[in-house]
Amino acid sequence: MIVIGAGIAGLTTAALLSKEGLAVTLLEAHHQPGGCAGTFRRGPWTFDVGATQVAGLEPGGSHERLLRHLGLPLPEADILDPGCVVDLGDGTDPITLWHDPERWAAERQRQFPGSDRFWRLCEAIHSSNWVFAGQDPIVTPRSLWDLRQLIGALRLPTLASGLLAGLSMLDLMRLCGCADDSRLRRFLDLQLKLYSQEPTDRTAALYGATVLNMAQAPLGLWHLQGSMQVLSDQLVEAIKSAGGTILRRHRVTALRPSSPGWDVDVQVNNRDLITLQADEVVSSLPPQCLPDLIESHLLPASYNRRLKSLPEPSGALVLYGVVKREALPDNCPGHLQRGAEHPGSLFVSISREGDGRAPAGQATLIASLFTPTADWCSLEEGMYQRRKQERLEAMRNALSEWLQLQPQDWLHIELATPRGFAGWTGRPRGMVGGLGQHPSRFGPFGLAGRTPVPGLWLCGDSLHPGEGTAGVSLSALNACRQLLANRGTELHLGG
Repeated sequence: MIVIGAGIAGLTTAALLSKEGLAVTLLEAHHQPGGCAGTFRRGPWTFDVGATQVAGLEPGGSHERLLRHLGLPLPEADILDPGCVVDLGDGTDPITLWHDPERWAAERQRQFPGSDRFWRLCEAIHSSNWVFAGQDPIVTPRSLWDLRQLIGALRLPTLASGLLAGLSMLDLMRLCGCADDSRLRRFLDLQLKLYSQEPTDRTAALYGATVLNMAQAPLGLWHLQGSMQVLSDQLVEAIKSAGGTILRRHRVTALRPSSPGWDVDVQVNNRDLITLQADEVVSSLPPQCLPDLIESHLLPASYNRRLKSLPEPSGALVLYGVVKREALPDNCPGHLQRGAEHPGSLFVSISREGDGRAPAGQATLIASLFTPTADWCSLEEGMYQRRKQERLEAMRNALSEWLQLQPQDWLHIELATPRGFAGWTGRPRGMVGGLGQHPSRFGPFGLAGRTPVPGLWLCGDSLHPGEGTAGVSLSALNACRQLLANRGTELHLGG
């Protein structure tokens, strides 16, 4: 087996297949694993590259089940309470996403009076989806085996919520009589954009209703001790202990079907070209990469057209800063979000004292906003640096005003652009995240892990159930179950 890409999806795939006794080689273009959930250092400071929080560590959660199956301990982590504090930027009180469901219910009743029916409907959809997901269904069936897994996971509540499959979150608001609540709409736009890359009117109802409940018990969002790299390091250990191989600075340049299996062309250390052979290939790269790796006549025409017509995800501007902890507001939460027209809506993660990211008395501050990938990767160097500096100053000024920081409170600051992410992750034009969770691309309407090309499988954030380390881990599990079933082996994690 060859697995392409050592982000969380690729690492999970390689760990699961290695544990089943397959000979697995994981190819990673970068010098370290982790991808968008990796880290980097600047002197005494450790920064999470992209992902800054984890879901699925609770009993029965995706990470908990996978780590238990692989014989790994849960990473040291603290529950986020609140999961986030959202400032709409309109002068009204910020909205606090409490971990306790009753406290969160009281908060939203105070913040959004008259929206109870909407939130109850979201909770009912979420509960149904959670039971359904616990059965490990293949939501994008492309074979009889896939279909049996889907049908076997269905329950009456799932069938009922399935009637909403074509609706958006705005449709749910209309059904519940709160579509005219502009403040609720603004809150939903900000939160849903983080998880689905789409606003309220373009996020699938079945997806949006679930992610809006992820911060509350019995689920929750978690802050890892040390850094996000801890999760990757655990999976690396699982791969190595099971006999798998990880090759870093090995960039895949082409895939060619051979007899049997695949020839995989690889550039090593940006110099040497080699060809590896494999019976099957699992790619965790964005599916938009496939037409560049596989000659078009080797792909079914309809599949090739679909890949080439996929919408491009957003890029991101990410400010990595360090500030004096004493300069932060009292009781400053670890995660904040603020709506703004300029420089854009910011999502901010602040390290905790003693969490391994900064020396005592200091805090790392990571602020991100979505931006079109546009021409960031093709700009002339002088123009690129000027635009980068302008965006950096705009983001720093917005953060300083919001958090009441003075110039002397900043100890370090730098900005990553889509160009930087293209270099770090290898994603085309520095795109971040997967396909937006629009109703037309969610669940059974999305891309499948089982491609129409024999021996080629997909996983990652462009497949069900979407973004985040918990989501891509489930996509990896689905791909492994399908692949192993083709070989006559059943893979079950247990509850």
